[in-house]
Amino acid sequence: MIQSMTGFGKASLQLPTKKITVEVKSLNSKGLDLNVRMPSVYREMELGLRTQISTKLERGKIDFAIYVESTAEQTSTKVNVPVVKNYIAQLREVYADADETELMKMAVRMPDTLKTEREEIDENDWEQIQVIIDEALQNILNFRKDEGESLEKEFNLRIGNIRQLMNDTLALDPERVQAIKDRLQNAISELEVNVDENRFEQELIYYLEKLDITEEKVRLTSHLDYFIETLNGSEANGRKLGFITQEMGREINTMGSKSNHAQMQKFVVMMKDELEKIKEQVLNVL
Repeated sequence: MIQSMTGFGKASLQLPTKKITVEVKSLNSKGLDLNVRMPSVYREMELGLRTQISTKLERGKIDFAIYVESTAEQTSTKVNVPVVKNYIAQLREVYADADETELMKMAVRMPDTLKTEREEIDENDWEQIQVIIDEALQNILNFRKDEGESLEKEFNLRIGNIRQLMNDTLALDPERVQAIKDRLQNAISELEVNVDENRFEQELIYYLEKLDITEEKVRLTSHLDYFIETLNGSEANGRKLGFITQEMGREINTMGSKSNHAQMQKFVVMMKDELEKIKEQVLNVL
């Protein structure tokens, strides 16, 4: 079953002092375009995370983020008391008449008045975070599979429409051939000259062979069958489906150039329209 490259996954975890939320979203892309955002404390884990994400999701423009919301009463950021006192002492020399409150307000806006203690990774916490990372990745995979089911239904509908339009086109072929014969016969009659009937038949057969679309019908049918076969395969196959649609387009274009019949050309235009809708959606297939 095919998968879409579009998806979203999310998972959350409540630890004693913080809430962790993992979000993953993806859009279609020719390759893997991975953007990872996380707090600096977890940066040393980024390389392993990138490998984990790329193995699971394979392709797409992927945004992965870990958000941390502190729920503890204490904070790791503290006032650097000695620095603040030193600033107040210096400011008192400049603003002798200022009261302590005003000096305090000016001092805390100075550089280095706050200090943040560097947080180290807690291995137990990271093990639990890894669980919700796996959960978020599984959620986005489930989302992609659901989207893939919708795409598969769409593809089957469009391929069926092209197949029917191709058969409708071929059903008009005898009428087209007769119209060509009549047109040539009328043109010769208007010339009022004697024509060798055998030579005329030979030239007519040669002319009609050049306009015959039987080969295009056989090849297009083969491409339609191969598209459905690939669609039902078990491997990631978005690129292959794209190549098949290119081949389908060549056969449909050749049919159009050979048809030389208004109603047949109308059916060809309708086939092209169905094919364009397939091409647009194939870009989303993993």
